[in-house]
Amino acid sequence: MVLKLERHPLNPLLSPISRHHWESRFVFNCAVIKRQGLFHMLYRAQGEDMVSRMGYAVSTDGVRFNRMENPVFTPASQWELYGVEDPRLTELEGRIYLQYTAYSPRGVRISMASTENFFQWERHGVIIPDVDNKDAALFAEKIAERYVMFHRIEPDMYLAFSEDLRKWTDFVSIAGPRKDGWDNLKIGVGAPPIKTEFGWLVLYHGVENTPRPTYRLGFMLLDLENPHRVLKRSQEPILEPEEEWEIFGGVPNVVFSDAMVEHEGKYYIYYGAADNHIALATIEKEKVFDWIRGMGG
Repeated sequence: MVLKLERHPLNPLLSPISRHHWESRFVFNCAVIKRQGLFHMLYRAQGEDMVSRMGYAVSTDGVRFNRMENPVFTPASQWELYGVEDPRLTELEGRIYLQYTAYSPRGVRISMASTENFFQWERHGVIIPDVDNKDAALFAEKIAERYVMFHRIEPDMYLAFSEDLRKWTDFVSIAGPRKDGWDNLKIGVGAPPIKTEFGWLVLYHGVENTPRPTYRLGFMLLDLENPHRVLKRSQEPILEPEEEWEIFGGVPNVVFSDAMVEHEGKYYIYYGAADNHIALATIEKEKVFDWIRGMGG
């Protein structure tokens, strides 16, 4: 059995709104967290100035979202002159942490902020300052008394560790592109990992070196106590660009996810499609567990 996600029939869920200057051109990569019975979405958008900002939307069912008219997180430093990109949300020790990419003429840097309500943010600034870096996602609990975070120094997926969520050290590559695979150019974490009885379930994106690089999604499983150790990895993608609105757009041939939520026995995976829209695909948790147990590639 090869795992495949099932697209939701109401896709795409969110698209640009022409009358909103900040999201009139592109609405895409989003973070979603389920909290107190609501799905909270923070999504990346671009308008006529092509600066990335983040909007907020909320849902009771994870499918139909109501969105705010104005962005809730906008550029606020010289590191962010071109925008704030690709959010990922993790609830940790009672607070919600946002990992995102700050983009400016100085490069791309992992930055962090935190909140209790999605509207008032405490900014923690650039947290890995000395190297171009992106695709950051925080684990929801400490491992061996340290905080753990994914990041991506191209082309590999890395982990970093911290005592205080501010100074990050011990960078280690845990996985890289596979020469003859669908992920042969570069890879990066998708959603923050979900803890299961089998290990940390990690959604990731892989990029194939095609004439216009093709972005697809897959799973990894990491050891619970030693997350450096990859226990299993998708041999085939679980989602790839197939719909017209996934193939054609601001950046063609892209499905790119920052969000995976457990809901009613399924994993809800939210993804950006060709940098134009936000969509949803799902898979039953038991199918994923069967794959983990060895029943499929």
